Amino acid sequence: MADDGSAQSTTVWPISKFFFEVKWDKEVMSFQEVSGLDTESQPIEYRHGDSPEFSVIKMPGIKKFSNVTMKKGIFKSDNKFWDWYSQIKMNTIKRVPVTISLLDEKGAPTMVWILANAWPSKITGTDLKSDGNEVAIETIEIVHEGVTIDND
Repeated sequence: MADDGSAQSTTVWPISKFFFEVKWDKEVMSFQEVSGLDTESQPIEYRHGDSPEFSVIKMPGIKKFSNVTMKKGIFKSDNKFWDWYSQIKMNTIKRVPVTISLLDEKGAPTMVWILANAWPSKITGTDLKSDGNEVAIETIEIVHEGVTIDND
């Protein structure tokens, strides 16, 4: 008898990446694409003068987080990106937590990334083409001070 897949373990297939949710503070927003969930630990190179090895040792240094880029369609009278960006005054901005959740087929979070103290550093409006046949997309680049992962 053929296997219909209903009895498969949840560890057989990886999670699809097309069903996700983004929250700014407490407001849920819809996006077409989210990228830049990168982090790295910058290496520190060191060698002391009487080392018998003719090479440096490498130690973990300061952590560095990439900017997160989010893209969404433009809707009539939707100025959320610009409203948040316009709050930047004399080096001050309202910093908010941004939560990005990868959802399962039932809409429950399976993988959650939380960006600490996030704020917008760049907004890119759509390009306009008289012969275009695409949706108008705007992009926001978010700066943050760290990412944590919550998989409960």
